[in-house]
Amino acid sequence: MIRGKQKLFTGLQPSGALHIGNYFGVLKPLVDMYEGFDSRVMVADYHALTTLKDADKLHANIMDIVRDYVAVGLDPKKALIFKQSDVPQHTELTWIYNCVVTTAFLELAHAYKDKRARGLESNAGLFDYPVLMAADILLYDTDIVPVGQDQKQHVEYAREIATKFNTTWGEAFKEPKEKILEGVAIVPGTDGKKMSKSYGNTIPLFGSKDEIAKAVMSIITDSSGESPSNVYNIHRLFKSERELAPVYKANKGNYKASKEALIQDAEEFIAPMRKKRESITDADVREILHDGGEKAREIAEEKMTDVRRRVGVSI
Repeated sequence: MIRGKQKLFTGLQPSGALHIGNYFGVLKPLVDMYEGFDSRVMVADYHALTTLKDADKLHANIMDIVRDYVAVGLDPKKALIFKQSDVPQHTELTWIYNCVVTTAFLELAHAYKDKRARGLESNAGLFDYPVLMAADILLYDTDIVPVGQDQKQHVEYAREIATKFNTTWGEAFKEPKEKILEGVAIVPGTDGKKMSKSYGNTIPLFGSKDEIAKAVMSIITDSSGESPSNVYNIHRLFKSERELAPVYKANKGNYKASKEALIQDAEEFIAPMRKKRESITDADVREILHDGGEKAREIAEEKMTDVRRRVGVSI
């Protein structure tokens, strides 16, 4: 722990290959700010079980996401990187929180309603997702949670649950605040909607140049306009509006040329991170998770010792 600094918490599910929406919406803001905080970065593997039922794939994804964290610029010596399932206090605290929240409260969750509307299986884990996320955040006395605009409600839920617990059993939990980076909080996909694996509209973060090109060429363009807005809205993540203005002016009406310019800029941006990622071994990943898990359990157990005493189960 770093004394004197506010505590930052974030996490990503190991549910598959990351895309540039994950990078610009969560990872880049994290890399830009994490050294200014006492930062805890979690691999949310139990959250992934709500949708991923393939053990081999989940194991591979866990290894990959740690590589991803390090490749984009996180230093495991400066941030606590750990795996959710290595800290059993997360699920223990979730049960205690479940005993103070109502089902009506959870039915209001945007993510749950959205997934139900898209026909995804409404298992109990999906329904209870915000409570486990609250436990993730609150265990570490978190001050700041960097999130996309669509994840803001989860932090609000964490505050509500902290208040419910504190009202019932006394002041044990700090109420965290969300940190949203304006302008890139919701990253557009190749179809103009929010970029998401579930929508099939992503550009891979560590994809090969050919994979990036294929995704960019699939971007839906508006044939009625002079400048393809979907292409431009993604392109401005890599270059400033001042840098892009002459490119789009020169290629006015030429959508193929605009896409080719985006491919080149995306590849120049991604290639160094891709090279770094390829250098990270399985042994490196295991060492990072072992060390991070030990430290995270120590912090979490200190909090749970107090919680158990407050709710009355300690003897």
